[in-house]
Amino acid sequence: MKVGTLPQKVGLLGAMRAVRWVGVVGLEIHAQINSESKLFSSSRVQFAAPPNSTVSFFDASLPGTLPVINRRCIEAAVMTGLALNCSINKRSLFDRKHYFYADLPAGYQITQQRLPIAVNGTLTYRHQVGTKWNQMLTKCVRIKQVQLEQDSGKSLHDEIRRQTLIDLNRAGVGLMEIVMEPDMSCGEEAAAAVRELQLILQALGTCNGNMSEGQMRVDANISVHRPGEPYGVRTEVKNINSARFLAKAIDYEIQRQTDVLKNGGTNLNETRAFDYKLGVTTPMRDKEGKQDYRFMPEPNLPPLVLYDSNSLPANTDPDQIINIDLMRRSLPELPSVIREMLVEQYGILPEHSFILVNEDGLQEYFQTVVRMTKVDPKKIIGWLINDLLGHLRQQNLTIKQSPVSPVSLAELLTLLEDGSISSSAAKQVFQELCRGGEKTPAEIVEEKDLGLLKDRMQLEEICQGIVNRHQKEVNEIRQGNHKIMNKLIGLVQKATKGRADPVLVKSILEEKVFV
Repeated sequence: MKVGTLPQKVGLLGAMRAVRWVGVVGLEIHAQINSESKLFSSSRVQFAAPPNSTVSFFDASLPGTLPVINRRCIEAAVMTGLALNCSINKRSLFDRKHYFYADLPAGYQITQQRLPIAVNGTLTYRHQVGTKWNQMLTKCVRIKQVQLEQDSGKSLHDEIRRQTLIDLNRAGVGLMEIVMEPDMSCGEEAAAAVRELQLILQALGTCNGNMSEGQMRVDANISVHRPGEPYGVRTEVKNINSARFLAKAIDYEIQRQTDVLKNGGTNLNETRAFDYKLGVTTPMRDKEGKQDYRFMPEPNLPPLVLYDSNSLPANTDPDQIINIDLMRRSLPELPSVIREMLVEQYGILPEHSFILVNEDGLQEYFQTVVRMTKVDPKKIIGWLINDLLGHLRQQNLTIKQSPVSPVSLAELLTLLEDGSISSSAAKQVFQELCRGGEKTPAEIVEEKDLGLLKDRMQLEEICQGIVNRHQKEVNEIRQGNHKIMNKLIGLVQKATKGRADPVLVKSILEEKVFV
């Protein structure tokens, strides 16, 4: 062995250990299709209906019942695939996936394992990388496939009576399973991708996307590895029903797996659940012995055949076929297009358009205010993001629950723009509006005597009094410390209860200080 070989090896091993572990995240999103009836039966879809009140013979898997596919569910899957830049398969197949749960009466789920309805798409999203809204990164995740499948029923565990009850209302409800490739590396990226997908589905009308009602449920496949090395053993965290919890679950799991490896342990291929109260993932079952789902073709459903303009048969009833090109032309404006429109139409920053579209109801609120006032949209954006959203988040309210209506904000900003009130007085009026009540901004201004003080002689008298009582600060300003002027302006504003025009106050003070 050459001299220096051992230290070199030790140094190399140390450098390898110093390379940080990186998370690898893929997602499976189950989106409930916005349809009045289920995927293969005419039973209605209704959230919070009485248990087992929307169950057909087919949903309960009684012998002799056959599936009849719901056209609306097919259209929803095609529209979603097109919006995600997927290739739509003109011929797709249904399969049976066998497993035994009490809430799956047939003992199998009808899904699309071999040939799904849409494949090979992309989803572009932006996520925040710093503490400020303008610190955004644009990323892209590959969509492996979009497939149609049935939902299962629901198990309700009664701990007091030590029994499990089954509600089959959800059994057979149409789902789109959207599979995202492992192109994400942290919880924030995954949450941003899910939020963008949610906005797209809501714009299409194919899924309401209400995660609190289980209309979107996310399974996260998570592993860690060092860059350049193969992916590590992955765990699956099941049934996460909130983008915020998704980010927390993924980040916790990445850190947990990293700690296991750093301590010389081995990660297990297992299914875990996220405890949102404790902020941790807990084991559910291991996946080392791979479950055999015994996939087989669904014998009661023929291949699903779609058409485009080139393959459309002649003299065919349009109600009996689905034309991919026709559906492509009928797609609504998607969030990315709306953001570009907002930037172009109102001259706002791209990150501001991102906030407007991503905050539920904020875009409509903004456009209503713009229509009702001649104030520059960029000024309106500042009030919406800094003042309105700040207050709503502090009070844990949504835009629809805002105590400040678009009409009231438009009136307030018009008063400010017309010079009827100062900016500090406008803030006082806004705080009063946030407390609720039926008074208009103009009424609040009149009641609290917040109108702009325009009498120059009165302002000069107030400014002279401030200068006389603060000679130390005046001398500092004369010696070159001009920042002290802001203190004097603040004192004048305090004396006038924010009613004075700061520009006029500064002009008068400068005249009296440098006389």
